[in-house]
Amino acid sequence: MASLGIKVVSVPDMVLKAYLEERCPNLDFILWRDEEYPSVEDLSVIDAVITPYAHSSLTVERLALLPNLKLVQTQSTGVDNLVGKVPPGVVLCSARGVHAASTAELAVGLAIASLRGIDIAARNMTRRVWQEERRLTLTDRKVALLGYGSIGQELHRKLSAFDVEIVRIGQTARRDQHGDIHGMEDLLGLLPQTDILISSLPMTPRTGHLINRPVLSAMKDGALFINVGRGSVVDQDALAAELYSGRISAAVDVTDPEPLPEDHPLWSAPHFLLTPHLGGNTSAFLPRIRTFLADQMKRIADDQPVINQS
Repeated sequence: MASLGIKVVSVPDMVLKAYLEERCPNLDFILWRDEEYPSVEDLSVIDAVITPYAHSSLTVERLALLPNLKLVQTQSTGVDNLVGKVPPGVVLCSARGVHAASTAELAVGLAIASLRGIDIAARNMTRRVWQEERRLTLTDRKVALLGYGSIGQELHRKLSAFDVEIVRIGQTARRDQHGDIHGMEDLLGLLPQTDILISSLPMTPRTGHLINRPVLSAMKDGALFINVGRGSVVDQDALAAELYSGRISAAVDVTDPEPLPEDHPLWSAPHFLLTPHLGGNTSAFLPRIRTFLADQMKRIADDQPVINQS
């Protein structure tokens, strides 16, 4: 990859700016908070933009105003909010891998909480109700990982400690050191034998509403669906219909839209556990994203190829 010729980078907060200035003295860093508008002088010299982790809509909408923009670096795994917003010819990089451990950890937690009824026990506690019952366990389940990028791979590693059978489904069929990875075309055929389906899929033209009524209907009775990828991968109305039928259960960290409208049926759906997009927003985020961004900026300063290019 040819040199990008980047000299000036905008960053969304002062702490990150100071961190990168100390580690990358050959680059100039300009503060650009999402709620603020860059000066005319800054607009003309910014070569690269590091977008905020959350609430980056104003920054994204103004990318087209930067005449010398060469690269946009997100702090998130997904880049679907930037589709159509990054000018042609501008390199777009994600923070893929930074959030993998935390997001996979949450997926495992959602599985255990749902199977063992921890959410029910928490509600019962507020009513001083002691309800003993035999629940399902993660042990001995057959788990299908839908999506085998950084999060899916981390899920594979973490779940291996739970005595589960793991089936992997990627964008395309292939083999690696662990065996077969199925392609998307195998999904429907695998679901009738799957106890838990965990999606970590990003939003792409191919994955939008991939989890629809036919897919959910193909899941076995009593199966659990977990989503820690993107909410738009799932047809929310189809998911609600399956939950109200009582046939399957679900635990999700992402919805479409976020948050759900107040009158959406998922809010009161049975056998449903919802967390408010907590996957990557943990204590691990700041040290990991700073390390990643410093490495990426050093690559830029040294005219080395950037990583995580989308």
